[in-house]
Amino acid sequence: MKILLVSTQDYIHHPIPSRHHYIFEELARCHEVHVAHFHVSRGEKRPTRLIVEEATAFPVKNPLLHYTLNAPYHYYIFDKIIRDNQIDVVVAAHILAGAAVISAARRYRVPVVFDLKDWFPDSAAAYFKNRFVAQCIRKGVWEITRRNLTWSDRITTVSPSLVDKLKGLGFSADLITNGVDTELFVPQDGSQTRRDLGIGDDDFVIGFSGSVERWYAIDEMIRALPELIRYRDNTLLLIVGGSLFTDYERELRHLAADIGVSDHVIFTGTKPYAELPRFIAAMDVCTIPLSPPRWVDIALPNKFFEYSACGKPIVMRPIPDVTRIGGPNLFVYRTRNEFIVQVKTLMDNPQTYHINLENYSWKEKARQFEVVFSELLDQEHPK
Repeated sequence: MKILLVSTQDYIHHPIPSRHHYIFEELARCHEVHVAHFHVSRGEKRPTRLIVEEATAFPVKNPLLHYTLNAPYHYYIFDKIIRDNQIDVVVAAHILAGAAVISAARRYRVPVVFDLKDWFPDSAAAYFKNRFVAQCIRKGVWEITRRNLTWSDRITTVSPSLVDKLKGLGFSADLITNGVDTELFVPQDGSQTRRDLGIGDDDFVIGFSGSVERWYAIDEMIRALPELIRYRDNTLLLIVGGSLFTDYERELRHLAADIGVSDHVIFTGTKPYAELPRFIAAMDVCTIPLSPPRWVDIALPNKFFEYSACGKPIVMRPIPDVTRIGGPNLFVYRTRNEFIVQVKTLMDNPQTYHINLENYSWKEKARQFEVVFSELLDQEHPK
């Protein structure tokens, strides 16, 4: 099977891998997978099994400008890639580039799967502080997203709530959740990583791993630190990750300084994916402080699977789709005071867990996509 992936990211240089990296690297073991390359990130080059197809005429680093300026070229290059490589199936996940590849695929009668990995109208608007600008972006992105969904042959998405949301908007979608590398993310000893970070054996570490962006209320966790430090003076907050397109990390550093807890907050910056388990191992409790209510209702974050596979307790905002899966390691909070109470409880009663997540492995998710592709091709070319 020949597959073309048009992801939401610079597949080669984006510092944080997405579900597409995990799933399509697995698919590339058995299939010929091509991927569009957008030169929009500055990270180190990532090794890949995929066939990289250059899709950038103007290597502008600002994402909005990059995809807008390159839009005409995308219509040309995707047409060429599909034609020259005799692509069987297209997986589109991008907003603007997705519109271009869907147009090309329809020209050659190639079936399209649109993979909606988050709610793009809100995620695109989140990068803009001005409410008027954010609202304009939200409306514009929704119109393009609706067009992409309408002209795709199949829709996949990441959470039961997004399936329900799409159904309410008149679209049918298949559920293929995010997952985890169950060979990499396993319970392990974090002592050496703690020593590397200057963390003592008796320190209590509240951890966060992921993009340091405003859709996570990390600032609220920092504001909770003074109370937690009064309860246990060796409390630390470990933040593993960095900001990609905003100044949120800088704001957090200033906030920690302003309230006098800088000595209790450790920023590691972005770390390679393969190193995340050892940093998670250094945490006594992991957090998912998802912020905007409209995202909480549709979210099923990767970090839930990663933390759980590492056997860690998770203190999180209410996320219905995480609760549906459940687990003994989930501790929910709604306010700062409830966050403090849950963390204090875990300080007094440390917990570790052994949770089987084989049904959520990336190998299983790749198999589920393979089923969707096979069904589409059988419909196009019935036996």
